[in-house]
Amino acid sequence: MATHAQPNKKYFPNLKGLHTLCEVNYARLLKLLPDCDTESLSYEFGDGDNLNYQISIIEASRYTSTLDVRQLNEALPGWMKPTMKVRLYHDARMAEVLSSQNVSAIQPSYPYPNKNMHQKNEKEMTNLFLAEWLVFCLKQQANAPV
Repeated sequence: MATHAQPNKKYFPNLKGLHTLCEVNYARLLKLLPDCDTESLSYEFGDGDNLNYQISIIEASRYTSTLDVRQLNEALPGWMKPTMKVRLYHDARMAEVLSSQNVSAIQPSYPYPNKNMHQKNEKEMTNLFLAEWLVFCLKQQANAPV
């Protein structure tokens, strides 16, 4: 007899893993953005070809900063260029993706299936995607001519 996953079983996010990921992303962002508390600054990272990213500080206060992270590529239509809003919590030393691809207020978990086809662990996956971007940006920064 085959066993099947229970479709109505509620997903519970791995909070410890998500918090660790947010802490690591915060540390990576601090390496990339030396002035993360200054509004209206933008930084660009890329390989010179099709992988170019821009991180802009759109809001800064004593305890938080909000960033706009986006891929820059003139050849791609807008819907194919990833974008996200990221909040830095300086007191907690964490970075959290607030919105991605025009999906605002990403929930910790979603029932599945759902009408918008969000994954059960959408918040975790979006923060993992940010982590991959940041690793790429750090590598490009390390390889940049001095």
